[in-house]
Amino acid sequence: MVKLSDILKTDDIIKVSPQDNLSSALSKLTTSHDAVFVFVKDEFKGIVNPYYDLIKSSYPGNAKVEHCLFHPPIIKKNYPLSKVVELLIESRIHYLPVFDEQNKFAGIISARRILIRHQYSDVFKVSISEVLRKKSKPLITVLEDDPLVKAIGIFKDTKISKLIVVDKNFKVKGILTHYDIIKYLVAHKDSMHRGTRLSQKTNFHQLKVKQFSKSYVLTLSVNHSVSEALNLILTRRIGSVVIIDKDRHPIGIITTRDLLKFLIKKEQEKEVQLISRNLSEKSRQIVGGFFNHFIARVKRVPTVEKAKLLVVEEKQGNLFKVVLSLIPKKGPQKVIQKEGRDLNKIFSTIKKDKA
Repeated sequence: MVKLSDILKTDDIIKVSPQDNLSSALSKLTTSHDAVFVFVKDEFKGIVNPYYDLIKSSYPGNAKVEHCLFHPPIIKKNYPLSKVVELLIESRIHYLPVFDEQNKFAGIISARRILIRHQYSDVFKVSISEVLRKKSKPLITVLEDDPLVKAIGIFKDTKISKLIVVDKNFKVKGILTHYDIIKYLVAHKDSMHRGTRLSQKTNFHQLKVKQFSKSYVLTLSVNHSVSEALNLILTRRIGSVVIIDKDRHPIGIITTRDLLKFLIKKEQEKEVQLISRNLSEKSRQIVGGFFNHFIARVKRVPTVEKAKLLVVEEKQGNLFKVVLSLIPKKGPQKVIQKEGRDLNKIFSTIKKDKA
């Protein structure tokens, strides 16, 4: 099992001072989900990131970093990997700080390092077509000749970090990310902050998406597997793969965020077993209701690897025996045994015991 401490990054971390300006700090980044870590001596103060400072907020490039800080979620070295992955997804940042037991900065964890350690996991051995069928959000594209301000509006409204760029025939021409428009946003907000003539503002609005988008795009078809998409993302060091049909029309996208969600799914897919003997139809319904509650509770406990529920009905309903076993990843298993004539009361007692 991969431990967080085994994959911490402790060197070559992008660091700046609170007194540096925002444009200088953001110029050190290489991707939309990257972050610059702000320190005063050895004390961590926060981060700056394109989404939080330029898309969600509107700081000018000459603003001091100390006024643009985003305070990321706290991650401790003893956190389970599933919790870390959840925080990476929720924060929309793929590089987050990690702290030790004394709340001192210990290093950073990245989505890439986690995915590398799980690159050959069976959880990724599913077809891309299956993944696309389950995606609830529609694919969002922009035309290469659309004004850049339209793309920025989509970024702000949808909170997505990548837009697929197409031509008038709906064929893939490139991809546009937050990172690609950093220089534009900084220059535009600086000029607005200082006050510009109307003609200069108009020039900004005449810029096209194709002037900023990257033409190099990783592509696969629905016949490929998610593991192949993961391999491309890791080897080419690009954050997404666009899924296309035979005419090069985009039909989906697999992102680093999607891949992280697979790891959460893997953590949640714990073996939870139900064994029953001699149950009447009424008893089966009662057991079924409790078992659903039991599964949900087990999934929320990161230290439990497997669980088993045994329910035996004896003497035609005059006596019930319930044995609940929780098998942790480390240490001895916890066993709870209950007997009684009322199955509902037995399960109610177990719930109160927080089993």
